[in-house]
Amino acid sequence: MEFLRTSNVVKQFHNHRALDKVSISVPENSIFGLLGPNGAGKTTLIRIINQITAPDEGEVLFQGRPLKPEDVSLIGYLPEERGLYKKMKVGEQALYLAQLKGLKHGEAMRRLKHWFEKLEITAWWDKKIEELSKGMAQKVQFVTTVVHNPKLLIFDEPFSGFDPINAHMLKNEILELQANGATIIFSTHNMASVEELCENIALINLSKVILEGRVDDIRKAYRTNTFEVGFEGDISAARKCVDKEFLITDEKTSGGLQYISLKAMNNEDNNGLLKLLLPEVNIHSFHEVIPGMNDVFIKVVQKSNQ
Repeated sequence: MEFLRTSNVVKQFHNHRALDKVSISVPENSIFGLLGPNGAGKTTLIRIINQITAPDEGEVLFQGRPLKPEDVSLIGYLPEERGLYKKMKVGEQALYLAQLKGLKHGEAMRRLKHWFEKLEITAWWDKKIEELSKGMAQKVQFVTTVVHNPKLLIFDEPFSGFDPINAHMLKNEILELQANGATIIFSTHNMASVEELCENIALINLSKVILEGRVDDIRKAYRTNTFEVGFEGDISAARKCVDKEFLITDEKTSGGLQYISLKAMNNEDNNGLLKLLLPEVNIHSFHEVIPGMNDVFIKVVQKSNQ
């Protein structure tokens, strides 16, 4: 079921068109990756969804109807440029922002206590923001983003400033928010996180959507008919038996086994490769090499820039 849709959204700033008829569809209760190089238009689109700015053309549909001003209370936004007041105390600021989201004092305190305990930051309550590291301040801002239980969460580079342990913690919290019913838009340059978290993506470049769909389907669509085989035996015999049908793109030795990566030259499939190798070597592992989102991202953007 569709939760959010932008339809032919256009945004012009003086002589620069930031968005050019951008349409995306975010499924309900999904983690949706909004991807693109710097300056592609992602932040402008996020600001339109948040009603910080308005589109010049097109519309945004929220749960099947036009987005309304009061829908802001149903959205939580963690921007890439962090916006906490450095001189204010952590607890004072968190309480202030929670009340801005419509929570009464008592309910805000109850929810903040829950989150501060969960993220093990209770000891920071009376510290000033300027006393915290970037990662510590990031945790506080994450809490202020989710404390009002929004239906739609928008995270722009949420792992920036986090060490691996805290990044792993945040990924688990994002997955738990999804499990509890939230729909999440996730903007990042970290393609490993996209593969780990996102079910669907839209890739924006030069103000236009150039790729959209399910992550698994996109990766398979850009497969290169490349395979990796791990085996025991004479590597020269392996090379000789495949050299007419496959191009060897990589060789390595690990754990006592030989590994070769091969790309089919004549539409030969995995069964054909196995038939060629089995008489010559003892195969221990075999898999098709599906390109990662990082490879897809680079390929699609470079083609779009031509």
